[in-house]
Amino acid sequence: MVEELFSEENKIGAVVLIGVVLLLFMGMALLLFFYFSRKKIVQKELEKKNLEIDHQKKLLHATIVTQEKERKRIAQDLHDDISSKLNIVSLNSYLLQNKEITEEEVIETTNNIIEMTGKALESSRRIAHDLSPPILQKFGLKAAIEELCEEFNSSKKVQAGLRVNSTFDKFKEHDNLHVYRILQELMNNSLRHGKATNIDIDFYEKEQLICCEYKDNGRGFDMKSMENQKGLGMKNIESRVDLLKGSLTFESAIDQGVQVYIEF
Repeated sequence: MVEELFSEENKIGAVVLIGVVLLLFMGMALLLFFYFSRKKIVQKELEKKNLEIDHQKKLLHATIVTQEKERKRIAQDLHDDISSKLNIVSLNSYLLQNKEITEEEVIETTNNIIEMTGKALESSRRIAHDLSPPILQKFGLKAAIEELCEEFNSSKKVQAGLRVNSTFDKFKEHDNLHVYRILQELMNNSLRHGKATNIDIDFYEKEQLICCEYKDNGRGFDMKSMENQKGLGMKNIESRVDLLKGSLTFESAIDQGVQVYIEF
């Protein structure tokens, strides 16, 4: 009888021991599972952050390159257009100091000075307009975009249509300039690279967001091409959209034009 009791107790002890071991094993398995799952999640988060940082670095690099390119262009314009004209004005002014100069030469030299001064003023206005369109500050973003479309239409190479069913009251002055430059870049790309003959720009509001749909009928491009994705113009547009805390979507294919959707 005693032996049977001991035998039963041994069986119960063995079952309890096995149960404890199984619980410990399951506990360890759960701990390992949560550890590696957490590690994988953290790793994915780090990879995501690294991708975001890398993307921001590329956008920053593109912005810096664009700024340097713009500075060089302005410096070149100042040297070629304004400095050269002012040099001619200066030389002609010295000629007027010559006591032996005839009356006809005085008239001719004066006319040269007036002409060169006028051209220098026109060049300075053009450079100032490129830096910051005066109409943008005086009359706002809508008027500036309308003027931009008129400028492209006057070339007779492309027809740009604009529809605005939105106000830009939420935008600050520098935000307006970013939107203007984005459209300017898109339109330049459509004309120069896409050889488009028609451009449609549509602004409207949706769920407290300002949306812009941009379409052209140009050559389009291969979205899978890394060269197109890393182009300076594309990065410049992306960096400005990021500064506006907006989102950007591109759709294009060979011979199917370009469609751009932007939310601000």
